[in-house]
Amino acid sequence: MERSPLWTIVSETPSPDLRELLQLLDADRALLLQQIDSGRWPDLRLDLAALERELGQMLTRASELQEENGGR
Repeated sequence: MERSPLWTIVSETPSPDLRELLQLLDADRALLLQQIDSGRWPDLRLDLAALERELGQMLTRASELQEENGGR
């Protein structure tokens, strides 16, 4: 079975750095969502909303993988 690049990052990155990175990315995702909801960049709304959803899914999966690896 071929491993995804995300699995490689999660499994090989020291957990404090990875946790901090995931927190920073989640804060950026929340800020993006807030800006979209406030009506900013109306012509890019659909693309930015899709990006926000994908980022949220990636962060969820990265957190799950980190938990599966015992927070390594």
